[in-house]
Order: sequence, then structure tokens, then C-alpha cells
Amino acid sequence: MTKAELAKAIADKCTLSGEFKLRSGVVSNIYFDKYLFEADPTLLREVSLMMKELLPEGDVLAGLEMGGIPLATMIGQHTDMQVLFVRKDAKEYGTCKLAEGGEVDGKRLVLIEDVVTSGGAILDGTKALRERGAIVEDVVCVINRESGGVENLAEAGLTLHYLFTKSELESA
Repeated sequence: MTKAELAKAIADKCTLSGEFKLRSGVVSNIYFDKYLFEADPTLLREVSLMMKELLPEGDVLAGLEMGGIPLATMIGQHTDMQVLFVRKDAKEYGTCKLAEGGEVDGKRLVLIEDVVTSGGAILDGTKALRERGAIVEDVVCVINRESGGVENLAEAGLTLHYLFTKSELESA
């Protein structure tokens, strides 16, 4: 599948119109229901294969809860890289971990996310991971909503690598 064909497939399957409040608090009339492509085995495989090509140097893939987890898992299958599952908040029971699947201290993590708007969830996760000793400099996502995420992440020393922009999907 070409990148243009994948953009069209994602846009056709996942673009919803209406009024949607985003995590950032912004109200949008376009919403990309990323779970629709993440739940489709063919689209998930194609997305993860293309995301693999965007990966910068890193020790471990870190999928952010919840949409980044299936993506990181699939990319890990294509790269043989270890995958961590990063919670929004550390568990308050059992191991009380923020990241499941291995240690983060001293590891160079590549964060995996599905959609980036302002980058708020990524910034929260990065802060918590860095407090635990992780080296976090890069984020790879499927969709950049072009709503300040690149700039906000850059202020925190993060580079955003993305497969598609909102504009590309809208024109697909």
C-alpha cells in the first residue's frame, strides 16, 4: 500500500464530522477516530510498517495509553525492539509502575502515540518518564492535527515525527 492509499483508507474509515471536544479542550468539527484504524488488522499493520520507517535511534518503544499501545506493539513486531506500555498515571497497587514491560531508568525511549493535537498527554508522560530516569527526545505518531503539538513538544526538547498531517488526511 502506498502512503497516499493509506491516507485515503484512514481518512475514509476514521474521519467523523460533528462537534467533538478534544483532550486539549478545543472543540473541533472534524475528529479522527483512531481506534477505527487501530482495530482494523490490515490498517494497523500498514500504519505500523510505515511508522517503522520514521523511527529515530532509541533503545525501547514506549506506547502511551491507550492508542499508542497497539501501535508500539505492532512496530515492535516489525523491529524486534522492546516495548513498554506507559500508563497515564502509575498504578496505585501491585508494582505501582508507570511503565509496564521493563525498566526505564537510563533507557532512550521513543514514545509512540496515535494522534497529537497540543501534545499535552505526551508532555505529561515525558515528565513522568524523565523523573524515573528515562531519556525521552523523540515521539512518533500517526496523525499530527497541526494544532501546536510540534511547537509545544519542541519547547520540552522533543521532536515529533509523524506519518500524516490533518491536512493530508482531509485532502485524501
